[in-house]
Amino acid sequence: MANKDSGSGFNIGFVLGAIAGLAVGFFYAPRPGKETRELLREKAEKVKEGAEKVKEKAEKVKEKAEKVKEKATEVVEEVKEKATEVVEEVKETAAETRKKARARLGELKERAK
Repeated sequence: MANKDSGSGFNIGFVLGAIAGLAVGFFYAPRPGKETRELLREKAEKVKEGAEKVKEKAEKVKEKAEKVKEKATEVVEEVKEKATEVVEEVKETAAETRKKARARLGELKERAK
């Protein structure tokens, strides 16, 4: 079964990877310190916004998954109820058929005498 924490783990990994990539890129970029810091702030804000969007989408997916789970549970319960009804009907029909067969067998035995 899937780990329930995989969404938050992915988000953390995504953010850390983005930050690490940005940091490496900026340290090798030929810009003055002040300009690099401003650019880092802008990029960090974009990463934060991206992470928030990913989080929102993950929450929506989680909500939809919960709704699907609830619906599936309802369907399973309905199927169980129908199956129980069918089993009971089959048992009743089998009992009636057995009763009729015994009665007919008794009739045939009487005729055979």
